[in-house]
Amino acid sequence: MIGGGFAGLNFIKHLDKKKFDTVLVDRNNFHSFPPLFYQIASSGLEPGGICFPFRRELRKGRAKGASFRLGEVQSINFKHKTITTQYETIGYDKLVVAAGTTNNFFGNAELVKYVYTLKSTAQAMRIRDEVLDRLERASLAPTPEERRKLLSFVVIGGGPAGVEIAGALGEMKRFIIPREYPNLSQEEVSIILLEGTSSLIGPMSKKSQEDALRYLDKLMVEVRLNNLMSKYEDNVVTLSDGSELYSEMVIWTAGVTGQPIKVSEENVMGKGYRFNVDTHNKVIGIDDVFAIGDMALMITDKYPKGHPQLAQVALQQGELLAKQLNKGSFEKDFSYKDKGTMATVGRDLAVVDLGKLHISGFPAWLMWMFIHLLSLLGMRNKISVLIDWTWAYFSYGTSLRLLLHTSRWPLRRRWGER
Repeated sequence: MIGGGFAGLNFIKHLDKKKFDTVLVDRNNFHSFPPLFYQIASSGLEPGGICFPFRRELRKGRAKGASFRLGEVQSINFKHKTITTQYETIGYDKLVVAAGTTNNFFGNAELVKYVYTLKSTAQAMRIRDEVLDRLERASLAPTPEERRKLLSFVVIGGGPAGVEIAGALGEMKRFIIPREYPNLSQEEVSIILLEGTSSLIGPMSKKSQEDALRYLDKLMVEVRLNNLMSKYEDNVVTLSDGSELYSEMVIWTAGVTGQPIKVSEENVMGKGYRFNVDTHNKVIGIDDVFAIGDMALMITDKYPKGHPQLAQVALQQGELLAKQLNKGSFEKDFSYKDKGTMATVGRDLAVVDLGKLHISGFPAWLMWMFIHLLSLLGMRNKISVLIDWTWAYFSYGTSLRLLLHTSRWPLRRRWGER
């Protein structure tokens, strides 16, 4: 099993460990909860609140019986039935790939060196530290011009992740800066959200898109629709129409692609580095290999471009594949059951689409909190997150805005890297 995200972990929980010797391989030794990465980035939650060690999860409950090996899978050899990480080569009888996604820079790979991203707990912590560092340095800057440069933020991408991190920054601008940084002015903080299409959170209803736009305006975030970034150089964002924005901190949430893994056979990958699979999640043309979740490209009449890369798709595919492997037969085609979509912009500000039903504002925000709280692994994590949310809601304060610069020495590479 490659990857312990939503798809991989749910697959392991439903797989019969008496029939299968199950090995989970992941680049991290913990499961994380991506929908709340933005809360780590904005100091709303501690990293431990949304992460859960694999070794603890795999020794109890439905996941008991599986083993874990740390490593980032770099290549798969279908002929010899092996996968290779930076540490070792592991053989398999059946392989399930659920490595998830990474950032898509649409051909401009150099951007990874200059923009901040939000696809892992570590990346979220990096954003948190940079935002706090800029607030502290701005409070020491002698001129308004220097403060404006330090506090110039641009978010690229108006999907749920972009809207949520922009809203979190907006909350800091509106509520935290007046309380904790009295020598800074809100006017000195610039938060701009750029979206290349004509609407935010494209997959959601028109009413949700309009509400999200209105909520961001309420949080003092400037939204620019129909604006694509063509270049980012020397702290200048160049837009597709030729106009320019100054920003010392650009947060990229514009797109995702499957995790890059070198494979021994051609034509197994489709668009977005996703494995071409049939309606049973079998990789087309390869025996005993399956792909689920974000790395599965299943073309159907209803989803001609593949299923949306959402947690619910991953969970449902993982469960169905495990049950069919347990039975040893593949009679039922996968059929995605859409349970609705939601996004939060700030406190009391969220949007929820349940079929044709649209909910917004405080009721939607409560629903968002309830669903995400239930989805976290472990009672300790649930209680910890609930306490942090409750305390922050009534006090606007948090003990998590700690600026922790990691020690530089001793310098070392991670084990196994060349």
